[in-house]
Amino acid sequence: MPDRNDPFANFERMRREIDELFGDIWTRAGLPARRVGFSPRVDVYYCPDPPHVVIKAELAGVEIEDVNLELRGRTLVISGERRAHEGEGRVYQQIEIESGPFVREIQLGADVDSDRAKATYDDGILRIELPITEGARVTQVPIQAPVKRKGGER
Repeated sequence: MPDRNDPFANFERMRREIDELFGDIWTRAGLPARRVGFSPRVDVYYCPDPPHVVIKAELAGVEIEDVNLELRGRTLVISGERRAHEGEGRVYQQIEIESGPFVREIQLGADVDSDRAKATYDDGILRIELPITEGARVTQVPIQAPVKRKGGER
C-alpha cells in the first residue's frame, strides 16, 4: 500500500494548478513557452481484495494507437501524443484543449506483477489494473568478520 505520509505525492497536481493559475504568462511576456504538450490527469488508488492498484488517466481526444505504457519497477510510464485537429478555414477564438506529446510517470507504492497487468480504454479514460505482488522477499545477508592475521594486521 502507498505511504500516506509521502510529502511528494501531490507535487504533480500542485504543478498543474500553478500552470493553470498563471496560464500562458511566458508567451504573453514574449518568451518561449515553458513546455510542449500536456500532462494528463490521473487517479491512483489501491483495492484490497485481491490486492491491486488502479490507475485512471484522462486522455480524451487521444487515439489509443498513440498511447504507450511501460512498467519500470515501481514506476508506470504513460506516454503518447494528442494530435491537434486543425482544419482549413477555421478561425479560433479560443484554444484550451492542449495537444502535443505527453509523458506521465507514476510512482507506485507497492511492487506489482507486470505479467498480469490489464489496460482498457473507454470514453477517453485509460484504466490500468496492476496486481500487487506478494510481499517482497526479505533475505538476510550474512556479514563476514575480517580475517585477522598474525600481529593484528588485516
